[in-house]
Amino acid sequence: QVQLVESGGGLVQAGGSLRLSCAASGRTFVKYAMAWFRQAPGKDREFVAAISWSGGNTYYADSVKGRFTISKDNAKNTVYLEMNSLKPEDTAVYSCAARLTYRSSNYYYTQGDYNYWGQGTQVTVSS
Repeated sequence: QVQLVESGGGLVQAGGSLRLSCAASGRTFVKYAMAWFRQAPGKDREFVAAISWSGGNTYYADSVKGRFTISKDNAKNTVYLEMNSLKPEDTAVYSCAARLTYRSSNYYYTQGDYNYWGQGTQVTVSS
């Protein structure tokens, strides 16, 4: 089992930046691929960014490509989402997710691939 706790959300003006963190605890000595998803009010949860356990491979939704960067620090058991040039349409609850993997270079971008989820952190971008 692994527990995930997100932090770093808040209110920011359009064009601003935020950095989200997701700290993992519990059974963290095994390999986990991780990702960020988000859910806006009245909408389904959608994929944002994914990263392999090694950190060497990443994948982004088209809507955030070039503005968001996902990274991880395995020594700290933490994954980050650096968000720049934020837009009002980025407003959502952002959740991190983790899944056990035996392949260091694989990433996963569908919700069904993940079995551990954090509670989420609210990001609000004002126009």
